[in-house]
Amino acid sequence: MTASLQGKRVIAAMSGGVDSSVVAALLQRQGAEVIGVFLQVWDYRRSEVSRHGSCCALEDAYDARRVCDKLGIPFYAMDMQEAFTRDVIEPFVAGYASGETPNPCERCNRFVKFGALLKAADKLGVESIATGHYARRVDDASGSHLLRGIDRGKDQSYFLSTTKPEALQRLLFPLGHLHKTEVRALARAMAIPTATKHESQDICFIPNGDRIAFLRRQRAARGLESGAIVTRDGTVLGHHQGIAHYTIGQRRGLNLSGGPWRVVGLDGAAAKVIVAPAEEATLSRVTIANWNKIAPRPMPDRLSAALRYHAEPQPCHWIAAGDDLILHFDRPCDITAPGQVAALYDGDEVIGGGIISEVE
Repeated sequence: MTASLQGKRVIAAMSGGVDSSVVAALLQRQGAEVIGVFLQVWDYRRSEVSRHGSCCALEDAYDARRVCDKLGIPFYAMDMQEAFTRDVIEPFVAGYASGETPNPCERCNRFVKFGALLKAADKLGVESIATGHYARRVDDASGSHLLRGIDRGKDQSYFLSTTKPEALQRLLFPLGHLHKTEVRALARAMAIPTATKHESQDICFIPNGDRIAFLRRQRAARGLESGAIVTRDGTVLGHHQGIAHYTIGQRRGLNLSGGPWRVVGLDGAAAKVIVAPAEEATLSRVTIANWNKIAPRPMPDRLSAALRYHAEPQPCHWIAAGDDLILHFDRPCDITAPGQVAALYDGDEVIGGGIISEVE
């Protein structure tokens, strides 16, 4: 951030955590007129949420308001439960039923958070929105560039790779040049109420980590049908109680003889879990459906791609296929699942990304 924020109105996306709290305070220090906005995306009355805490819990709305009160900035809460159910929960349930491993955080950013905040910004006459993501935006004559965060352990550019360029131009990431320890230190130095608040690592709507119990409550019967565990050639090795219990790459809890085995496929239509010897659980090619180019410059022939959060990007070359992109890796990569994000990098810059539709 620079002094160019002096006198400008900026929305701070408030989650009730330490990161977004520090974002609001830093914006204010830079002279911005800050407006705090909290998005209510899930039913606060659900006991499993209120007990464990998440970005959906009552305590988080309370903490976000406390921070805004301390900073003397206005606070608004927006009810986004309908959009969250439609664009995040329903695809999440459908994905596990069909054999995909969906990425709810990416969908929440793309379809719920940024959409809602940009609409709010337009109504309030606000140009920019600031979030607590650990990523960087750098502008030049060609446009806005998305870069990895300085803190590699917290870098969240992977989740932002599907952001549209027109949205990126309005997003600010005040924490991108900081390490998490520095953010905590700033929060303590500024006496921010959330300075020592625990950081949840769970999916916000499954704060106790019990994905299967959640899917049962959502009546995801198809993903919980029993079926066979088979090899690639169809040999039956065992049976399971539903493909939703498994993820691509899983090696624990298979209880199969003759291993070690890893899950390499989930067939929702036939309710089959497909396994292979651990050394064969690799991929050489992935297809990204309806991929999104975010960088305002030509794509180099060679890129690196991260196929899961915190995975080291692997070198590859690409081939365009209509709206899809096919990535061919230089060497076999650890297998990943359809439904996950593939983020494309050229060094530290995010070139684009999309949802994996096929793996080979």
